[in-house]
Amino acid sequence: MKVALAQFDIKFGDPKANEKRVEELTKEAADGNADVVVFPEMWNTGYALDKLDQLADEKGEETKQLFYKLARQYQIGIVGGSVAVKENGKFYNRTLVVDPVGEVVGQYDKVHLFRLMHEHKFLTAGEQESYFRIAGVPSASFICYDLRFPEWIRTVALHGAAVLYFPAEWPSARIEQWEIMLKARAVENQTFVVAVNRVGKDPDNQYNGHSLVIDPLGHVIADAGDKDGITFADIDLDQLNQVRGPIPVFADRKPKLYK
Repeated sequence: MKVALAQFDIKFGDPKANEKRVEELTKEAADGNADVVVFPEMWNTGYALDKLDQLADEKGEETKQLFYKLARQYQIGIVGGSVAVKENGKFYNRTLVVDPVGEVVGQYDKVHLFRLMHEHKFLTAGEQESYFRIAGVPSASFICYDLRFPEWIRTVALHGAAVLYFPAEWPSARIEQWEIMLKARAVENQTFVVAVNRVGKDPDNQYNGHSLVIDPLGHVIADAGDKDGITFADIDLDQLNQVRGPIPVFADRKPKLYK
């Protein structure tokens, strides 16, 4: 499977400009023969949380229509990072996953809200797992701060995910922790990890990218560095059997003790 990491500078509070950039990056990913393109967290609005009443996508419909058009036009799967969504008077940080024929095959509302960036004051936490198939590969998606909760990630990974996706807006001040934890999640769950961060800055934070693809042994396959644009990576799914066979961590678990 070939993935495209769509790392870009999100325009603060400007959904139209960000949608245009998503269109450009999807075309670039398709031109590079990617099976799946992955975007960062909250790409439609950035962290303009106090303006969500004017900016959030009503029920995610505009985003769904955009992804429907792009997926069908370019015959590419989309792990849509996440967008700010308004639904029933509440706001959610939501991932939408669309297959190459434009069908929504996955949806996830961020479960762990990041107090340091005031998410808990504006957003409603999700309560459901995200498990889906994209490009024929069993996968799961999380969002940014979820990375710090290995018990949640393991709960979802137990369904048999081969790839874990992590869209994020992870500030440069803590970028070393980003890489350490992503490697740990890959190794402990014996999965590939595809993590897409943003670059640029907003009124409160600086972001330096380093979107990563990591194999089940913790090796970095691709690092987007701090550049705006597409980075490609090839994932060899046969490697999963090579790793999981000798060290059967899922079979050796003792869940009765994990309380």
